[in-house]
Amino acid sequence: MTNEQIRPATAADVPAVRAVTDAAYHPYIARIGVVPQPMEADHAADVAAGRVFVTGEPVTGLVVVEARADHLFLDSIAVHPDAHGQGVGRRLLRFVDAHARALALPEVRLYTNAMMWENQEIYPKYGYEVVERRVDGPYDRIHYRKRLR
Repeated sequence: MTNEQIRPATAADVPAVRAVTDAAYHPYIARIGVVPQPMEADHAADVAAGRVFVTGEPVTGLVVVEARADHLFLDSIAVHPDAHGQGVGRRLLRFVDAHARALALPEVRLYTNAMMWENQEIYPKYGYEVVERRVDGPYDRIHYRKRLR
């Protein structure tokens, strides 16, 4: 993996943000029985609000984050399947930690669908702990947090 920068997405990136998100989440539709929420997001609005950060040229990965009063919420992380195994996800998760620290926020929070069991193996390896499992509409979600030191 080259040391590609992670940068704020621009309006020109919106089609790539949509394409990478769809490619990353599409395999889960059959497994969870509904379209994953990130696929239905208003990508243009998220980009315009400064919530999306991308990496790669062309874009191979992205995060959607939202600063809240007491934490940084990691709304979505997506890596194009063609870039799996190249360290893109690891770099994006490290970026999220650094971004939270830069904003003086003490922790990062996220959730994942309970049927996305791969994520349940990944997040603890990066310091996330399970907070709760909760059903939100059609989504059975496991909520995580990572306290930053």
